[in-house]
Amino acid sequence: MSSKKFGYARVSTADQVEDRQVVDLLAYGIEERDIFIDKQSGKNFDRTNYSALRNTILRKGDVLVVKSIDRFGRNYSAIKSEWEYITKTIGADIVVLDTPILDTSQYKDLLGSVITDIVLAVLSFGAQLEVDTKSQAQKEGIAAAHTRGVVFGRPRCFPDDWDTYYARWKAGELTGAQCYRAMDISKSTFYRLVHETENGSGSKA
Repeated sequence: MSSKKFGYARVSTADQVEDRQVVDLLAYGIEERDIFIDKQSGKNFDRTNYSALRNTILRKGDVLVVKSIDRFGRNYSAIKSEWEYITKTIGADIVVLDTPILDTSQYKDLLGSVITDIVLAVLSFGAQLEVDTKSQAQKEGIAAAHTRGVVFGRPRCFPDDWDTYYARWKAGELTGAQCYRAMDISKSTFYRLVHETENGSGSKA
């Protein structure tokens, strides 16, 4: 059976677009039907389309291509474990377009494997550090809001996921536009709810 190339693209939220990743995967020579896309967090590998690709489609000799290591995942230990499972247990190769040294189809000798391991460790650690930094910023944003007397109880008229998006907006992790589009509310409604939240004027649910 001949080997195949598969692409994987991921964005963290439903309002983000994966166009640039897909364009690069197509340019690499991957058929559109062989590109799998998830709109889920990169904190773990429990993702619908990735799981389908990994568990039922990817075979020995195939090649899995991603734009960058953080599209593959953002958890250091999970990335390392997943990388080993695909390259050793399944016997497929992985290519990271933004980091040419991370190409197991080209660097199969001992030195290449050692260099790949080192680069993978550094980049995946960086992806993990970015997640930790954002998480800390979010916590600090919530703490700062509490010191100003902000009450995070959700008023009846607020979206169900308001507390989460409000905290991420306060932490600078998301823009207002990303938040109100993700919650499917208007710009004016978003900033009205921000005002009500910060002034404690909304009635609690």
